[in-house]
Amino acid sequence: MIVLLLVITLLISLTISFAVMKAFTKPLDAILSRIIADSISVAWLKYLKFAILVVGVSSGVRVHGLEKYISPSRWDKDAKVVEFTVERWVLELYQTAIETLQGIAWMLLVFFMFALVAYVIVRIAETRLGEQAKK
Repeated sequence: MIVLLLVITLLISLTISFAVMKAFTKPLDAILSRIIADSISVAWLKYLKFAILVVGVSSGVRVHGLEKYISPSRWDKDAKVVEFTVERWVLELYQTAIETLQGIAWMLLVFFMFALVAYVIVRIAETRLGEQAKK
């Protein structure tokens, strides 16, 4: 049963990560093309798409959290192995979806913060170059 749960959470994480990656491909491409006006922006876009998949899967599939279904807690001597119920399945699948999205959201937030700083730097440089060209 634990293997089935692991496979299903992996598939859910992959599906959500892939959908988010597809949804953000055009905006990421536009940002990278603007900030990095070179063909290397294509390589950065591929890396970011890969990072979205990796972060989504690693956030969504919580292998350490699934240990509670195999063995009782080491710290509590009276603890028992958590039983699989329909409610447990729904909770685990919901947590997988939410944590996948949460991990990707944090990664994209950090990227967009750095991209905003880079955009401001590019704009300042373009403004200064434009002023120098007028002189």
